[in-house]
Amino acid sequence: MRKWLILVLIFVLTACGNATTSVPATPERPLTTVRIGLDWTPNTNHTGLYVAQMQGYYADQGLQVEILGAQEGGTVEQLVATGRLDFGISYQEGVTQARVEGVPIVSIAAIIQHNTSGFASRVEEGITSPRDFIGKKYGAFGSPIEEAVIRGLLECAGVGDQFDQVRFVDIGSSDFFVATERDEVDFVWIFKGWTGIEAEVRGIPLNIVMMNDVQCIPDYYTPVIITSEKLVAENPDLVRRFLVATSAGYRFAIEQPAAAAEILLKAVPELDAELVRRSQQYLAGQYQAEAPRWGEQKLEVWQAYAQWMAERNLIARMIEPEKAFTNDFLP
Repeated sequence: MRKWLILVLIFVLTACGNATTSVPATPERPLTTVRIGLDWTPNTNHTGLYVAQMQGYYADQGLQVEILGAQEGGTVEQLVATGRLDFGISYQEGVTQARVEGVPIVSIAAIIQHNTSGFASRVEEGITSPRDFIGKKYGAFGSPIEEAVIRGLLECAGVGDQFDQVRFVDIGSSDFFVATERDEVDFVWIFKGWTGIEAEVRGIPLNIVMMNDVQCIPDYYTPVIITSEKLVAENPDLVRRFLVATSAGYRFAIEQPAAAAEILLKAVPELDAELVRRSQQYLAGQYQAEAPRWGEQKLEVWQAYAQWMAERNLIARMIEPEKAFTNDFLP
């Protein structure tokens, strides 16, 4: 009987000890609520956020993070700058444009190390290089950067004088697959890690002219995490804690893409499961790529792309690229 009681006591003490190790170091500290706004509907670009939320990484840092979709009353950049959001998902060209306009935001982490976008078309269109854009219909979203990029790609291919033979068709937010199936357009600018993977899931062969394969337009970070200069100045510890947890979420997604995909699907069950799982496997190798740590950004990337934008009159003046981003809060 005494031996049995000793065994029970050992079990209880062990269980209590294990429970204690999972409690945050300062459990008496109330959680601080912070809000992050997404750039689009939830997808695998955002997996690290959901992992950090559902695995308790934010709670471990004393944070309660609300992940929000599109908000009314302004762009993500404007909402972050005015404090209606603490953090947001943006992209390098958006941050650059915002800073030219005096919007005080700063990029604090690159979610993906390189530009994974490209111009996609169904295989039967025969579009395998920028030269093949000539005489085709491009599905435009209405951004001035689209014209500059396509013109730049044609110039690099030696056919810049034929730019006017590319027909721009405004498709707004129309689905790539619907627009191309109806023959409204021939090619569209997409992200390989989402629409490209979706085509594989649907069994639709695509040709994708990847931006970085052409090596004509400078590489840039898309997407990035932003915050306001005000928050950086007044509460740097909050920014640091947020990035410590977020970095852990993305490292989890890099190291365990299958498990990360299931976490995202649990958080956003309306997503296509097969698309999420395949996309997560692809992005696991893209989040950090060759960078020494997830989220790190380079001055030369910000410098080169801003200079390209200025040369194309996409921005009214050159920014100070060293003030547009920071690596200071990355763990």
